[in-house]
Amino acid sequence: MFQLSSEGKEKVLSELKRYESKQSAVLPALYIGQKENNGHINAEVIKELSRVMDIPESQINEVFTFYTMYNKQKIGKHHVQVCRTLSCMLNGAEELTAHLCKELNVKLNEVTADGRFTVSEVECLGSCGTAPMMQIGDQYYENLTPESAMNLLRGMK
Repeated sequence: MFQLSSEGKEKVLSELKRYESKQSAVLPALYIGQKENNGHINAEVIKELSRVMDIPESQINEVFTFYTMYNKQKIGKHHVQVCRTLSCMLNGAEELTAHLCKELNVKLNEVTADGRFTVSEVECLGSCGTAPMMQIGDQYYENLTPESAMNLLRGMK
């Protein structure tokens, strides 16, 4: 059974104080839950947030299932998120994603055998002028080629 740490619970309660409605705090609360649950959200995390925030699970689920930045399954140590929106697709995102999956020997959203990487496609990351691009953690990598992207991944521990 998942439970927020005392620090995580304090952060969620702090977020609730920032907004007029509890529903407005769902996005940051989901981030906190995801971080404390090894990078993904499941039904237990939703239940815990519902309990702490005193709002129905369905209202948290509505937000959780809409946004791509919340992981619905376990991910690798490095979550490689390739933008698939128009500018990136026109500039090679599809080829980039296929190359990464082939080189890492995984399908989309799978974790590599060594647990290091998960490759996902995501909606617009807002970097259209430097497409194609990917996000790993909080870092953007832009103007990528399949080879330059793999070189970045090879350098990650």
